[in-house]
Amino acid sequence: MAAVAGFPLGAAVTSAKVFEAAAAVADGAQELDFVVNVAALKEKDLQYFCREIKKVRAVSKEITLKVILEASLLDEKEKIVAARAAADCGADMLKTSTGFFGGVTIDDVKLLKEAVPGMPVKASGGIRTANFALELLEAGAERLGTSSACKIIGEYLDAGRKK
Repeated sequence: MAAVAGFPLGAAVTSAKVFEAAAAVADGAQELDFVVNVAALKEKDLQYFCREIKKVRAVSKEITLKVILEASLLDEKEKIVAARAAADCGADMLKTSTGFFGGVTIDDVKLLKEAVPGMPVKASGGIRTANFALELLEAGAERLGTSSACKIIGEYLDAGRKK
């Protein structure tokens, strides 16, 4: 089971995110998608950014922590800094977005993979076709987050039948 903390805006106070994370773990979550405070990144407050991740990590030690960066709101340099800081502060996986502020791009996946080699990336937001899903996987995404999974799988299976 997966759960979320700070979803969807990431603007909640750290104590609320920590409470959500602890409750999710207590309820049996095996993975946690954690939305970072984008304003802290924009303000270049990496101490706040890292402190928040570390506090959530402290209550979710035994489960996979996916840190959602909201890449569509960040410039290239901010994405690199955020990815490296998230990895250094306890993330197990980087996630591109919640989908509320825009979708993932192929370039986002490639950039995150280059910024933190070996760190898994979950591409999320705006994935609606089998072709785009395959492009993201080819770019290096290990997982996809989509509300169009049935449609995508159907397209993929149909394409295989036509060959």
